[in-house]
This record gives sequence, C-alpha cells and structure tokens, in this order.
Amino acid sequence: MAPNGVEEGVLVSYLTLRRVVGALGVALPVVVALWGFAICGCIEIQASISDYYGLRTRAAFVGILFAIAWFLFTYRGYERKDDVAGDLACLFALGVALFPNSGTGWVKAAHFGFALALFLVLSYFSLFLFTKSGDSRTPEKEIRNRVYFVCGLCILTCIALIGLYYWLLDDTAIAAVKPVFWLESLALWAFGVSWFVKGETLWKDVETPAGAVAGAVDSEAGEARP
Repeated sequence: MAPNGVEEGVLVSYLTLRRVVGALGVALPVVVALWGFAICGCIEIQASISDYYGLRTRAAFVGILFAIAWFLFTYRGYERKDDVAGDLACLFALGVALFPNSGTGWVKAAHFGFALALFLVLSYFSLFLFTKSGDSRTPEKEIRNRVYFVCGLCILTCIALIGLYYWLLDDTAIAAVKPVFWLESLALWAFGVSWFVKGETLWKDVETPAGAVAGAVDSEAGEARP
C-alpha cells in the first residue's frame, strides 16, 4: 500500500482533473461569445456555439474542445464502463472540433452526429456513473446525487428541445433569440456543474482526520484508483 501522502496526491490530482473539466465546459460558450463581441464590435450572439467556428473564435472553440477531450480521455474509474465512457466522450469532442457545422454534406452531418453523441455521453456520466455509491452513502452524497440527476436531465432536455426547434420552429420568430446557442450553453453549464461537484468543490463529505483519504476514495464508486 502506498503511503498516505501518495494516496492523497493521487486523489487530489483526480479532483483537480474533474474541476478543470467542469471549468472548461462552463467557459466554452462564455469565451467564444465574448470573443465574438470583441471581433464584431457588437453584442450579437451567433445562432449556435458551433457557428463560432466560422469566426476567428475557432481557435478558442477548437482549443477548449481538444482540452476537454484530453481530460476525458485521461479519466479513469473503478469499472471498465467509466473508462469506455471517457474514451467515447474524448472521441466525440474531437469529432465536434474537427468537423465544422459550416461544412457541407457528410461533414455537417458528422458534426451534428458527434455533438449529439457527446451530449448523450455527458448525460450518461451524470445520471449513471456519478450517482454510483461505494460502501456507504453520506448525506452529502445524497445531495450530490440529486445535483447529478438534475444536471443529466437538463442535458437531455436541452438536446430534445434543440431537436424540436430544428424540426418545427427553425423558420419562426423564435430564431431571433438564438435558442440553440442558449440551450447548448445550458447543457454545457449543467455538464460543468456536474463535474465541479464530482471534484468535491461543493458538498464534500465530512471526514474524520483518521479516515480522510480512505473515506474520500470510498464514498463514491469510481472516485480514484489507488
């Protein structure tokens, strides 16, 4: 067994990883929108986050997606399905970045397919992976599970509403308020909050000094491998 200092260092690195992933998800729509304002000298939102690929903001759009993809690729849990979910999310994030929605034919179709798959995997993390529990379920864990559930449900709801908009409302006056941008942003913010909470930024378990490291690792399945 590794010394406690080593175990704690591994735990901190996993928590930091989750916080970084959450921060990147929250930052993406904010960064591209503010950069877009600076470029055009106006306050005008693009129709979707992906539309910022067509501006000089593509550097931030692609860079943040690549960073999220890399962090998700390095994510590891106790079970194989945690690893597979992280690897798939990495692949789908790279696909969103590499196949712009401004392309034609199969390129545009690939972009939307990768985006849909990415959001579905992110909701899967929140609804089914983050809610798993180890040997004990603390009151803080109960709160975290409710947050994960709300975040996962929010992502799925945003996906459904985007699909409904493109199907029925794309040519209506609703387009003026850029609903796809806001729904994508809300889904990304839900993803970010979920990973923030998973990184023990909020509602951290109350631990006794003697069992601080062990308790932190065991309170949720898939926390960190020793």
